[in-house]
Amino acid sequence: MFCALRLPDPVLDGIVAWQESELQVAGLRIVRREQLHVTLAFLGRIPAAQVRALTRAQRSAVRAAGRIELGFPAGGYRETRTVGMLLLRDVHGTAAALAEDLHDRLERLGLYERERRAWLPHVTVARFRKRLGLELESPDAGSFTPSEAAVYHSVLRPSGAQYQVIESVALGG
Repeated sequence: MFCALRLPDPVLDGIVAWQESELQVAGLRIVRREQLHVTLAFLGRIPAAQVRALTRAQRSAVRAAGRIELGFPAGGYRETRTVGMLLLRDVHGTAAALAEDLHDRLERLGLYERERRAWLPHVTVARFRKRLGLELESPDAGSFTPSEAAVYHSVLRPSGAQYQVIESVALGG
């Protein structure tokens, strides 16, 4: 299970076009359009009996959040050991505030253990077995407002993970 910001269609279109032009590299698995999102909190496995508490916590955090505006900074492509990502600029700091509030709520419920590193707004665009060392520019997409936040159930399949939206909440502001 995980909580994430969903991206508007024009932003998804821009990321997919960027993937098609920049990420045609051997050994790289491109993240499909329907899986592109901005993770707020990754929970892993949680008991089915706790899903309602999870969705209530996210709903409350989203309703308390301000207007979120994200953008693609220049040179915002980064790689970890196994993924390529597009970093996002949190224009007003409200996405980070939402993530922090959500983390607090989920911790109080015993559903989440905060990571050591600070939350980093990003979209994972590729996966690989070994870091490729690509140096790429971000897509030129300007800034945007995510459409909603969702609780996802991730189901692992031989073809890769499939994400199912359990509940989505429109962002305010």
